Order: sequence, then structure tokens, then C-alpha cells
Amino acid sequence: MIQTLDLAIIGLYFALVFAIGIYVTRRTRTDEDLFLAGRDLPWGLIGLSLFASNISSTTLIGLAGSAYTDGIVNSVFEWGSAIPFVVLAVLYAPLYLTTRITTVPEFLEKRFDRRSRTLFSLITITISIIVDTAGGLYAGAVVLKVFFPNLVLWQTCLVLAFIAGAYTAFGGLKAVVYTDAIQAVILIIGGGALTYILFAKLDFSWSAMIEAAPPEHFSVIKPVDDKAMPWPGLFFAVPFLGFWYLATNQYITQRILAARDVNHARWGLMFGGLLKFLPLFIMVLPGAMMISIMPGIEDGDSVFPQAVVNFLPTGLVGLVLAGLISAIMSSVDSTLNSASTLVVHDFLKPANPDISTEKMLSAGRISTFVFMIVAAAWAPMIENFQGLWSYLQSMFAIIVPPVVILFLLGIFYKRGNGHGAFWTLIIGILAGVILFVLGLGDDPIWPVHYSYNIGICILISITSFVGISLMTAPPSPSQIENYTFRKEMIHAGTEGLPLWKDYRAQSAVLIVIVAVHYIVFS
Repeated sequence: MIQTLDLAIIGLYFALVFAIGIYVTRRTRTDEDLFLAGRDLPWGLIGLSLFASNISSTTLIGLAGSAYTDGIVNSVFEWGSAIPFVVLAVLYAPLYLTTRITTVPEFLEKRFDRRSRTLFSLITITISIIVDTAGGLYAGAVVLKVFFPNLVLWQTCLVLAFIAGAYTAFGGLKAVVYTDAIQAVILIIGGGALTYILFAKLDFSWSAMIEAAPPEHFSVIKPVDDKAMPWPGLFFAVPFLGFWYLATNQYITQRILAARDVNHARWGLMFGGLLKFLPLFIMVLPGAMMISIMPGIEDGDSVFPQAVVNFLPTGLVGLVLAGLISAIMSSVDSTLNSASTLVVHDFLKPANPDISTEKMLSAGRISTFVFMIVAAAWAPMIENFQGLWSYLQSMFAIIVPPVVILFLLGIFYKRGNGHGAFWTLIIGILAGVILFVLGLGDDPIWPVHYSYNIGICILISITSFVGISLMTAPPSPSQIENYTFRKEMIHAGTEGLPLWKDYRAQSAVLIVIVAVHYIVFS
């Protein structure tokens, strides 16, 4: 049960967050301050913020529940994402920073045309609000109801949204990043404490944890008909989902766009990639430990709350709850800020090039509050889906394939043009929606795992992009010269750096660690 000390710790956390929000708000004077933190973020803040904003309450609840019901296979989405971080550092960080873009969809306009930017921006805003933001609010409300059973789901979602929306609307990205840094530390300490206590219940015996679960629970290589992640999904889904989420998603890449320079962007990515190995130990394995500690839990989304309620002492409950609330805030504030950035810079400013700074600040804050209300209204609907993790991945699977193809092929395939890009988005998303709808129901017409759907839509998107581009006029020389891959991008900023500061050496270390994880958990 919640004790006074636990409530005091949670109250202290809220006080700290609002103090940071007020401090930063007083120093937010321009639209660049609000949306890109003055383009002056150092690598440490970037790395912590990447970790905190990516490790949301949906991840915390979803991964623990998935580990309990299906095994640790979904942990690949976390430690495997070190690879997309490397790709982002090698290819896209220099492209994004040298072109001085404010939003990721803006890059599509410069490489292709206005239509692709507008459509991708609308898609990103929609996904950010109904999937990322609403999913974070729902997960947070579910957990808080365990501790406070009388809470009403929709009211809880609204309160959480308002708290995160308030400091985000006025403090902007800098407030988001500063609070993310604190939230990352709290999340690591709280999750680490829970892991230690649960492992102590098993007498620190790895074999005791493994013996209580089905043999395949601790392997990431699953049969082709596995309901969680069949092994082909490791190739068809995980890399593409990771690339889209980390390299093209505004609410993640906004930190890279706000970096002090390309080196700080790359170092921040390497730091964030290293931190991404932690969820396996502070979120996934605790869920697996609960199999032997508390067998028989039917709802996977309640595994993490049950662990906190039943096994943590007073004080630590408050710390872990603060970590959970941190996770809620870090995902919600990031998505709200990125969505408002897209509204202002992809729609309002292009339509009104001479708009004043004051109007841009006002529009950004108003859109933040509007999105806050929409997400809070949609969040309770997620209760109708079968598991939070399933909801998230099914939604992502609809939009990921065409977006990934535009960014991956777009910078290498120089014949790709605006017509190919725009119609690839239309055709790819339409194909994803059709496959998603055909897979609904107790007896679906298309009973195929979402990872296979991603592979199918990837092939459709490649065919559409290449085919339509070849049938229409080639892009202009400026679109090819400035917005496609050049070998010198790989070496940019590395001159004179010692080996330990060279992002290429750091990238090699991350890749080796990923390979070791695949070997250990194969």
C-alpha cells in the first residue's frame, strides 16, 4: 500500500519538474528556443533524453507483461535499436544538421516535394497523438489504478496529460530535455531496485528463473508461427520498426536536430544506444522473474504493477512510482512538443512566411494543449485492444514500411523523385491498413503476424517507389547533390579526435554488444 513517505517522494518529484518548467519558461523567448532548445544541446543531455523519451510507460508496462506471457523476445526492440542509432549517427545526423531542418518531414520536401512533407507530417502527428501519447497515458493510468483503485481511467489520463502538457507548452524542448535527464536517472534507479529485489526472491539464481518458465521463454529465436515474434520478424520487422522510430520519428530525432554540432549529436546517439541495453535488465527480466514468484497472472499489463505492490518496501514504492510517472512524462512531453513543432513549422509557417515569433510561440502552445486533450480522450479506448504492446506494434506496422523506404532508398537511389515518394506513402499505408483490417476479429481473413505484414508492405513500397520514379521525370540536381549520401558525411567532424571520442569506434562497440546479445539469447 502507498505510505506517507511514498507520497512525499512523488510530491518531491512533481515539485522538481514544475520548478524546471518555470525556470526554462522564463528563458524561452524564440520559436527556436521552444522547438529546438536553441540548437545547443550537449551530448549528455541528448543521450539521457533519448533514453527517457524512448523508454516510456508503455515500454515499462508492455515489456514486463510481454516477458511474462510470451518471453523475452520483444526485448530485441530495445537493445536491437542500438543499430538504428548507429545508422542515424553515420548517415542522417550530418544530413539533418547540415541542411538546418527543423522537422524531419521538412527533409522530405527538400529531397522530394511539398506533398510528401505534408502527408508525412500529418501521419506523424496522428501516430504521435493516438499511439505514443495516448498509449503512454493509458499505461500510466492502468498502473496508478493499481495503487489507487478508485481512480477513473479517463480522469486519470486527463490529469496526467495536463501535467505533462503544462510545462511542455511553456518550456518547450529544453524543459522536456532537462526533465527527461532527471526522469532517466529516476527510471534507472527505480527499475534497478525492483530487479534486485525480485532477483533476491529467487536467491539470485538464474536457473531458478529459467526453470519456472517454458524453455523457449529465454530465446529470441522463435518458431515461424510464434504469436509474439516469429524469427523472420527479426529481419522483416525489428530493423525497420527501429529505424523508423529512432531515425525518422520527429519526437526522437528532434534532439538530434537541436544538437550543438554533429559530434555532440553522434556522441549523444552512442550514449543513448548504450543505455538502451538497460531495459533488458530493469524491465524485461523482472517480468520473467515474476513467472516463478507470482504465477497465474492473466493480464500481462498488470505484471509490473503487481511486482511493485507486492514486493517493494515503503520508500522504494514511491521511488518506482516516481520512475513510472517519469516514464509517462518523458513520452508524453516529447510527443506533445514534437507534434506542436510539426504543426507550426510544417503547416503554419509555410502558409505564413512572415509570421511573428510571438504568434509562432502562441500557436505552438495552443496546439500542445489541443493535442493533450485529444490524447487524453483517446487513451481510454486502448482498453479495448488485446494488450498494450500488441496495440502499439499493430499501429506502427501500418505506417512504417513506406516511410522507411523513402528515407533509406531516398538518400541512395538518386533517381527517386517526388511522384515516387508521394505515391509510395499512399500505396504503402493503404496496403498496411488493408492487411490490418483483414487481420481483425476472432476468425480473421488474413491471420498473419504483423511482422510479416511489414515485410510484405516493404516490398510493395520498394516496387512503388522505384517503379513510379522511373516512369516520371528525374529530380533536380540540387535535390540530389545536397540531400543524398556522400562519403564525406561519414568522416565529418572526426578529424583530430582520439579513438575513444570517434563515433565510428563507439559504433563498433555497440554493434559487438548487440551481436553478443543475439548469441547469448539465441
